[in-house]
Amino acid sequence: MSINTQKVNFIKSAASRDDFIRDGRPCVVFAGRSNVGKSSVINRLLNRKNFARVGGTPGKTVQVNYFLVDGVYFVDLPGYGYARVSGDERRRWGELMEDYFAEGERISLGVLIVDARHSPTADDVTMSDYFWNAGQPFCVVANKSDKLKKSEIPQRLADIRETLHLPEGFPLILFSAEKGEGRGELLRLIEEHA
Repeated sequence: MSINTQKVNFIKSAASRDDFIRDGRPCVVFAGRSNVGKSSVINRLLNRKNFARVGGTPGKTVQVNYFLVDGVYFVDLPGYGYARVSGDERRRWGELMEDYFAEGERISLGVLIVDARHSPTADDVTMSDYFWNAGQPFCVVANKSDKLKKSEIPQRLADIRETLHLPEGFPLILFSAEKGEGRGELLRLIEEHA
């Protein structure tokens, strides 16, 4: 299936399980730490500058946001791991994620976005576990690759694979929201699962 990335609409934000969309359309689910560039990755996929909101303050996306892209939902999960979020807010985030992944069969493809420059955090590992436990296909996108020297890339990718326990052949996509590297590869993977 080929996705027309020009046919895009923001549908809604869901603050609780009751607000989740369950209409049978394919769902591509994006997750990542606050400030990893999740919105920028979505904007790059859509070739739009500011469609998915790029927050000036990390940790501000606190709801599940649904965008309809040519009949496929791009689901933007709240960012995680931002230190200045209160304990109550972290608990609320955890409950929202547990509720969302309890219905994991609705995920057509998960997209876990990590920072190519650093080892995945404990929170990244937890999110990876959410995707593994949902039993649906997912990939890992190593964003901000444009900030690396070419010589650093093999070691960074090996570190991500090892930390997240990704088997050989598991889709790990080097990505730059800034320059567009990896866009075609990620779009093809999304189209295969939509």
